[in-house]
Amino acid sequence: MRLAQTEYERFLQLLQSLAPGDWAKPTECAGWDVRAMAAHLLGMAEMSASIRESMRQLKIAQGRGGEFIDALTGLQVEERAHLSPADIIEQYARVTPKAAQARRRTPWFLRRQKMSPNQVINGREETWTLGFLTDVIMTRDPWMHRADISRTTGAELVLTHEHDGLLVNDVVQEWAERHGRSFNLRLTGPAGGTWSSGAAPEVALDAVEFCRALSGRAQADGLPPTEVPF
Repeated sequence: MRLAQTEYERFLQLLQSLAPGDWAKPTECAGWDVRAMAAHLLGMAEMSASIRESMRQLKIAQGRGGEFIDALTGLQVEERAHLSPADIIEQYARVTPKAAQARRRTPWFLRRQKMSPNQVINGREETWTLGFLTDVIMTRDPWMHRADISRTTGAELVLTHEHDGLLVNDVVQEWAERHGRSFNLRLTGPAGGTWSSGAAPEVALDAVEFCRALSGRAQADGLPPTEVPF
């Protein structure tokens, strides 16, 4: 939850640093410009901040059919299409402290609840708990989109070992558990580090690029082709 609060703050700072012309630039997420991506994250923060809003969004998204996550994020973008960049920044600044507080207060018995529908990762259905969504995915999501917007606009991507290094370490640990193979990994940059299990040739690349590869945004030679959800 400390990481969640910091990530909300860094994403807000990124939005505040953007030039007016940056908001219409296309991102690597098909069909989304920077404004749409920010609208999605505003919608997700509002969902996190309120049980009522969460239930409302989930009900509508489930009723749309198709891939659930696409339906949910599409709804978040559509419902905020009328907002200006200044509106998005103002509302994000107002709601994210509430979102962090609400996520922190999620009780253990709710964290253990299984979510529906199942998610498809690496071609297989898997069941997530609410705790995995609340504690992990909802922090990885703005982190990855912060990298997306930085790549699109040229804005500085603020990275520190104390924050981003912990998020990357969590990704590496999950990736290793998912593929179960020997590996020798060296990630560079402020968020980087070294990890290994068994005997394997070293693979070295930038820490953010490693995460982009695991999310399907990039290619990385020498890595087991194992997806990690963001």
